[in-house]
Amino acid sequence: MTDISSPRLLYFKGALFVLCGVMAAGLILVDSPSLRTAMLLGLAIWCFARAYYFAFYVIEHYVDGSYRYAGLGDFFLWSWKRFRSSEKKIETSSTDEEL
Repeated sequence: MTDISSPRLLYFKGALFVLCGVMAAGLILVDSPSLRTAMLLGLAIWCFARAYYFAFYVIEHYVDGSYRYAGLGDFFLWSWKRFRSSEKKIETSSTDEEL
């Protein structure tokens, strides 16, 4: 499958995501119509948006500018490899200190 290159299709895809999100949030609020539910839903949406921004903009521009992410799965794989390599460095340095 190739990447979408048509700007019209990209805007349409974005609009579908917004429509889907609005419908899901609306159904949650219809199911449980309270201020608490609305506030928690808004907070969850805001937090996930910030996490997505962090995963793609902050990491790419401030942590590792040489790497380009293809999606969240790619980001998690990169994070896991980075975490594992830092663990190995810590183990190596602690072993060197014991000698």
